[in-house]
Formats: sequence, structure tokens, C-alpha cells
Amino acid sequence: MSTLWDTTGTEVIKALAAARSNGAAVTSGLALTFVVVAEEKHVEMAEKAATTAAAMHPCRLVMVVRREVTARTPRLDAEVSVGGRLGPGEAVQLRMYGRLALHAESVVLPLLAPDVPVVTWWPGMAPERLATDGLGVLAERRITDSAVQADPVRALRARAADYAPGDTDLAWTRITSWRSMLASAVDAAAGPASENVSVTGGQVYGRPDSASAALLAGWLSSRLFAKVQVVESDPKAPEGGGVPDAAGVSGVRLDLEGTDPLYIHRREGVGVVTRAGRPDSSAALTEREIGELLGEELRRLDADESYCGALAAATNSRGLSDRSATRSLIWEDPAAGVRKASAEGSTDSPMVTTTGVRGTA
Repeated sequence: MSTLWDTTGTEVIKALAAARSNGAAVTSGLALTFVVVAEEKHVEMAEKAATTAAAMHPCRLVMVVRREVTARTPRLDAEVSVGGRLGPGEAVQLRMYGRLALHAESVVLPLLAPDVPVVTWWPGMAPERLATDGLGVLAERRITDSAVQADPVRALRARAADYAPGDTDLAWTRITSWRSMLASAVDAAAGPASENVSVTGGQVYGRPDSASAALLAGWLSSRLFAKVQVVESDPKAPEGGGVPDAAGVSGVRLDLEGTDPLYIHRREGVGVVTRAGRPDSSAALTEREIGELLGEELRRLDADESYCGALAAATNSRGLSDRSATRSLIWEDPAAGVRKASAEGSTDSPMVTTTGVRGTA
């Protein structure tokens, strides 16, 4: 491992080349470049999660920590390793101070592994418009997490307004087990082709401020062509079946045409499917660490059409799948807003300028 204080991008590239040579790393074996954009308070969590994901997928991990953007003197500190504490592959951690942090992409761009996709993840606050972050524009896949925002449901609407193919959300990944179980339960309820039973509506029981619950309801609505809503509590939930999981979901009810509803209740990490006149069935509804969620997202590098449909239905948005996968960078200078507010006594948003930099998603 090499630690570089008050360094330059060129020195970081040289250190990575030396570490790769000493560690016998094979660049051609990398599946992707994984860029993590973290605030200092999220670094420990982000390191742990990214290390878990990097162990599942051969990648070059580039962690960008923006510190003291208002510092008078720009500075870059770096840690470079191969097979070190940040996973078995190549890893570079960059701490940026001053206005250098506003141009992080200029340092990261030469560090991208050649001829492989780029995935960017924001473990904490993500830009409301991803086009305002160069590290988002240069990525084919962009991972945010609405659940950690101050208002998850509002954050979900912001993600829909800003959506481009290639975007995804860990609030969506958290309900993978629910989606698998629901798909199996609906198939079983439908029966043979001659006895098909259609879903006429339903409810997702969970926290009203849960982005995952909203996405699950949106996914069901988009796939079943029936209105499914989020409600806070299930009056028919059995004892121990009304406690939401990490995704904020405790159960689901699906109304079936001409027959009794189908229920799924979560009881101590197990989902129990209940339907009148039939024996109960169950499957695990495990809660996973963030590193495992990231590992799932890194398995696919194309646009997630199911997420797109769920997001559109959850936020009543249209035309998300028709949007261009190409983003143009819109650079925002936070200092411009501060200067303007000081001069005018206002709280106007920062000045926005559009550059010619483009990225493909």
C-alpha cells in the first residue's frame, strides 16, 4: 500500500502502476471500474460495503472523498493498494480538498480501467440532478439510495424527474426477495392456463415514508396492470407479522378476481403466503448488508427496465424508458451561490453553466 500526501494525479497514476506491478494484478481481468463518491462521515460504511462488492466482482475501486470544498488551497491525498484492506483487487482512495473536489472527474478519468464499464455509487446524499456530477456523467450505471435521504419519497420523485437509463436505487435492490416471492405466489395462484386468475388490486403494508414500499407497489402495479397502494398497517396481520423489515415492508395483499385474496406476511425473516382453503407456504425474506446489495447491482451493467417501470408507476411519471441514455454535464459552483446570497441577501440557487463534456449511460 502506498500513501501519498499533498500529491498530484500523475503521482497517483504512477503509484497505481507500481502497485499493480508489485502485486501481479492483471488489468485485463477487471470487469468494471467502481467509483464511490462519499462524504467523510460515510467513509467507513462505504469502505466496508465497497470491499464486499469488490470481492464478488473483479474491479478497480476508486473512492472519492470530498472534504472541505471551501478550503482556500486545493489538495489531494491518496492511498493506493492492490490486494489490501479495500479488497482483493486494485483500489485507490482519493481525499480532495478545496476546489479540486469540484473537479474530481479530472483526477478520476485517467484512473479508469481501460475498456470496461464504469459504475458510480453515492452512499449518502446524491445530487438531485446526477448530470451536475461529472462522476455520474462518465458512468454507464449510477447507484443511489433514496432510503438514506431526509425524505425518501421526495427523493424517489427526484430520481424519476432526473432518470436516465442506467440509473438504479438500493431502495429497489432491498425488495428483490419480496419480488421473487410475490412472482412465485402469483404464478401459483394463477394455476393452469384454463384456470387463470387475474389480480384486480392490492396493498403493500409498510411505512408510508419508505421508498422501497413505494417501489414495490409501483412494480406490482406495472406488472399486474392493477392499482396497488401503500398502506401503513395490516389489520389482518398475525402476531409478529406486522413489523416492517429494513426495506420498510411488512406484508402484501393481492386481490384476486372471483376468489379470496392472497396474503404474504413477514414473520421473523420469513415470508408466509396465506390463502383461504390452501396450505401456507414460506420462503426466506432475509435482510442483506449494503455490500451484498451492491454486489447484486454490479451483476448487471445494462439498464434495469423493471426498475424503470416500478419508478414510473410509483411516482406517476411517464416516458422514463424513452429518455436518452446520454447525459451532458451541468457544472454547478457552490461558491457562486454563496457569493450571490452574501451580495443580495438572498438564498438563490448556485449559478449553473453547461459544458461540452458528455457521458453515456
